[in-house]
Amino acid sequence: MNVLEIEQYLRKCGIKVTKGRVNILDILYKGNTSVSAESIFEECRKRGINIDLSTVYRSLELFEGKNIVSKFDLGQGKYNYTIKEEDHKHVLQCKLCHKEVEIDCPMQQVRELIKNKTGFVFVDEELDIKLEGICEDCGKKE
Repeated sequence: MNVLEIEQYLRKCGIKVTKGRVNILDILYKGNTSVSAESIFEECRKRGINIDLSTVYRSLELFEGKNIVSKFDLGQGKYNYTIKEEDHKHVLQCKLCHKEVEIDCPMQQVRELIKNKTGFVFVDEELDIKLEGICEDCGKKE
């Protein structure tokens, strides 16, 4: 996404266009991985953008609220941010009554935690797991 497209996207989302916000999104779009607010702040400085770290945090919170970015809790008060991908879902199925419940895929969060703690990055993104268990209602009957 180029700068003009980012500006149009911000307007479409009802967000005031600023040089800082455009650069923050540009950094996130060009990155292949999630990054911390501090890393975004440093990259903005390298680009010659005069921005405060608090402005980076406020912009990221705004983007998260508008469903543009995902925020990943890495533990110990640390967070990383990435452009929100299309929501991938999994279906949980009860082995007894066969009731199904759809949940958001937790793997992005797991990938971020593993990367933060070990430095390992997944190379195989395929994850097709059938999730089965016993629902709460059936669990109470047993």
